[in-house]
Amino acid sequence: MTSSSIPSPIGAHVPVAGGLATGGLKYAAEIGAETVQVFVSNPRGWALPEGRPAEDAKLRERTDVPVFVHAPYLVNFGSPSAATLEKSVETVRHSLTRGRAIGARGVVVHTGSAVSQSYDAAMKQVHEHVLPLLEEIPEDGPDLLLEPMAGQGAMLCALVTALGEFFERLEHHPKVGVCLDTCHAFAAGHDLAAPDGVDTMLRELVETVGPGRLRLVHANDSKDVCGSAKDRHENIGAGHIGEEAFAALLRHPEVAGVPFVIETPGRSADPHRADIDTLKRLRDR
Repeated sequence: MTSSSIPSPIGAHVPVAGGLATGGLKYAAEIGAETVQVFVSNPRGWALPEGRPAEDAKLRERTDVPVFVHAPYLVNFGSPSAATLEKSVETVRHSLTRGRAIGARGVVVHTGSAVSQSYDAAMKQVHEHVLPLLEEIPEDGPDLLLEPMAGQGAMLCALVTALGEFFERLEHHPKVGVCLDTCHAFAAGHDLAAPDGVDTMLRELVETVGPGRLRLVHANDSKDVCGSAKDRHENIGAGHIGEEAFAALLRHPEVAGVPFVIETPGRSADPHRADIDTLKRLRDR
């Protein structure tokens, strides 16, 4: 780690069985996580549960552990379905409200798909429905973090350069940021495993959206080769991206202090602890 860099906290998306804070923070401690990402509702459903004030307070008070919320996977502001669009607005508003209640820094939302309609029609919906949500966010957050996808189907954004249209449609609002998923970026065609791959991608990101917009990294290796358009996560160093790319990412000045969250395979704490240990080793060397 260079002397001028700010170390990135490294953590994981954590399960919340037993309570958002109680279960989530217990698992975080078990795997050595310095930051956490959580779901505040069913990731594959539209139900919008109320919070539990005591649990919310526990998480909000842990100011030493940056918290992020991942919005449900069903959210799609590019959908031609009026019902899906309406539910997406309600769901992201719920995620932002619940995120504020637990002290989250950001709410991650996938950039979505046009499905069966045109790109322009889908992006018009982004402007009409996401911009008002940004206007509702208080000054102290949480921010809305756009996560580009792996490039499959009619996805609206995969390469980081495609974020330019999103930022234009959202009028470069100060409450919009970026969540970069390394597996998605690699699958979309950013060759992070190449000697200058990380630097090239981050330079393109900054040229597209401006400095300081990267607020979170989803650190996931890839089971598939660069440009595959397949979103299949692998444990750190066990996939086609490899350890050196993550080391380069952790050393890059644009990423200084940006939290890293793993979403890697494993049904127990052991592989997640190993991935976090690997990233800490690469960060601190």
